[in-house]
Amino acid sequence: MRWLSILAPRRARVFSLVLLAAMSQAASAQGSGDDVLLQMKQALQRGDKARLSALLPMARGHALEPWAAYWELKARLQEASPLEVQDFFARYPGTYQEDRLRNDWLLLLGKQRDWDNFNALHPAYRMGDDREVRCYAVLAGAQRNGVTKEQARGVRRDWLAQRDADDGCLAAAERLIAADLMSANDAWRKARLSMEANRATAARNAVNLVAPDDIQLFDQMNASPIKYLTGRAVVAAKAKKEIVVLALVKIAMSDPDAAAVQLDGKWGPMLSAEERNWLWGLIGKQSAMKLSPMASGYFANVSRVKDLSDDMLAWKVRAALRMGQWKEVAPAIDAMSEDAQDDPTWTYWKARALAQRGGDERRAEARALYESIAGTRGFYELLALEELGQQASVPTRPAPLTAEEKAAARSNASLQRALLAIGIGLRSEGVREWNYATNLHDKGGMGDRELLAAADLACQREVWDRCINTSERTKGVIDVEQRFPMPFHDTVIRKSNEIGLEPAYVYGLIRQESRFIMDARSGVGASGLMQVMPATARWTARKIGLGGFTPDQIYDRETNITIGTNYLKLALDDFDGSMPLAAAAYNAGPGRPRVWRNGPVIEAAIWAENVPFNETRDYVKKVLANTTNYAAIISGRPQSIKARLGTVGPRDESIPEPNKDLP
Repeated sequence: MRWLSILAPRRARVFSLVLLAAMSQAASAQGSGDDVLLQMKQALQRGDKARLSALLPMARGHALEPWAAYWELKARLQEASPLEVQDFFARYPGTYQEDRLRNDWLLLLGKQRDWDNFNALHPAYRMGDDREVRCYAVLAGAQRNGVTKEQARGVRRDWLAQRDADDGCLAAAERLIAADLMSANDAWRKARLSMEANRATAARNAVNLVAPDDIQLFDQMNASPIKYLTGRAVVAAKAKKEIVVLALVKIAMSDPDAAAVQLDGKWGPMLSAEERNWLWGLIGKQSAMKLSPMASGYFANVSRVKDLSDDMLAWKVRAALRMGQWKEVAPAIDAMSEDAQDDPTWTYWKARALAQRGGDERRAEARALYESIAGTRGFYELLALEELGQQASVPTRPAPLTAEEKAAARSNASLQRALLAIGIGLRSEGVREWNYATNLHDKGGMGDRELLAAADLACQREVWDRCINTSERTKGVIDVEQRFPMPFHDTVIRKSNEIGLEPAYVYGLIRQESRFIMDARSGVGASGLMQVMPATARWTARKIGLGGFTPDQIYDRETNITIGTNYLKLALDDFDGSMPLAAAAYNAGPGRPRVWRNGPVIEAAIWAENVPFNETRDYVKKVLANTTNYAAIISGRPQSIKARLGTVGPRDESIPEPNKDLP
C-alpha cells in the first residue's frame, strides 16, 4: 500500500518559521519542559516505553518536541502502524528527526522485504549515510530494474566496510554473488576482514554464502584455530584453503610470529599466491604494530603488493619508514586504493620517498605532490609547506559575514534546536542535529559562507566544539579565529608562563582533548577542559603542593588548567622536552611511549606515524599541528612544525628519570 508522500519544500519552510516562533513563545515555560525532555531521554535509555508515552504530552509545545516525539515512536517502532509514521513525517517536515525516523523505518521495511513501501519512501531520504539502507535500496530497485555494475561496486564497498553483521548488505551480497555481479572471492575477503576485526559472526555469514557445506569446519576453526590446523594434513578445495587462511588470520592477530611459522611451514605451499600474500601482509602489519624489526622481513615475502588491503599497505609504509627503507615506500603507496592515496599522509610520504631517491624527475614529482597539499590545515599539510621552504603563518581571514548571512544561520530551526539541546545537557542529540543541518540536510552540505555563519553562531554561544568542527569543513577559506579560538585566554597564558610551558602547546592540547567544553567527560573518566583523570589529578596535586585538593575540583576551570598544565610540564620534562612523546603520554599514559621510543633514532614525524594506537597516533599529530598554528597566531610570526618535532629515540640511561612515578 502506498501511503507516503514527499512534502513540498515550502511546507518545510513554513514549519521552520512556525517552530522558531514557538521557541520564542515557549521560552518562559521551558524550564519544566527541559526536565521532561531529560526524563524522556532517561526513559529511552531504560527502554521504558510506557514512561515515554506518559511524558510525551508534557513535551508538546517545547522547542525540542521533535526529539520527544521521535524517542517515543522509535521505542515502539516495531509495533507502530504506517499511519503513525506518516503522521510523524507530516508533523515534523524537514527536521532531522523526520529523516532519522525515515532511516529507521527504511531499515525496518528492508528487514521485512516490503519493497513497495521502501521504494515509495526512499526518494525522500536525505541523509543517505546508512550503509545498510543503501544496500536495501539496491535490493528494492532490483525488483524492477535489475542491478547495475556501479550499484554492485557500491554494495561490495559497503559490505566490506561494515564491521558488524547486518541483514541488508549480506542479503544484497548474496543476490549479487548469485547473479555473478560479485564473486565468491568478495565473500572470502569479507570473511578475512571480519576475522581480522574479531567479528566472527560476520565472517561466518560470509562463509555461509559461498560454502554452506563447510560451515561446520568454520565453527571448528573459530573455536580453536591451532587445533583445527593441527588436525589437518592436506587441503585442496578452495573453501577448505580459505578456512585455513581464516585460521591463520585469527592466530596472526594475537601472535604474528606463530602465524609466520605456520605459513612458512606446511601451509604456505598448499595456498595460492594471493592467499599467501594476504597472510604475509597481515603478519607484517601485526608485527609492525608491535614495532618489531621482523615486520619488514615479513612484508618482503609478499610477491604482489596489490593483493594487500589499504591497512596492510599503510603499515608496510610505516615499517619501511621506521627502518629507513625509502625505496619500499612509493610502490606500497601506489598499490593503495585511490581514496587512500588521496590522504595527505600518503601524499607527503610518497613525495619524501621520491625526493630521497633523487633525480630531477623524481624531485619535480615530489615538489608537485608537496604543492598539492601544502598549507596549515593539518600535520602533513604543515610538513609539506616546510618542504617547500615556507612556515606556518596566519591565513588571511575571509570577508566578514554579512548581516543577512548571520540572520540565515540564526533562523535555521535545526541549528537552534541543536544549540538548545546542547544547552540543557542533551549533547549527543544536539551534536547529531547540528551535523545534520550543516552536512546532510541538503545534498553536498552547506557552502563555505553558510558554514562560516553557522560556526559564528556556535562561537557566539561559546559552543566551541561545533564552532571549530563546522569551520574546519570550509574548503576555500580558513577563518583562524573560528578554527583556533582561545577561550580562557588570561588563565591559560598565565598558568603556562608560570611553569615555563609554551601557551600554544597548552592550547593545542586542549583543542584536541575537549574542544574547550568545560563539562567534557570521556568514557574512561577523564574530565574538564584538559581531560584529567581523577588519579592523575590527585598525583599531580600532591606533586605540585596543591593542598586540600578534592576530585570534584577537576570541574573548576582554574583548577583543571592548573592540574593539566602542570601534568603536561612534568610529562614534557620526563620525555626530555619532546612534544610528541609528551603528547602521547598525555593521551595513552607514559608507560606506552616509553616503550614506543625504543628502537632507532628517527624523525619524530616517522615515530608519530608508527604509533600503534590509532587514537594516539591521530592525537599526537593533531596536537602538534594545533600547537604550530596557535604559535603563529599568538606570536604573529611564521612557525615551524619541524622545530617542535625533532627526533625520537631511546632514553639516555645515564640520565636519571625526573618523574619515574609519572602516572
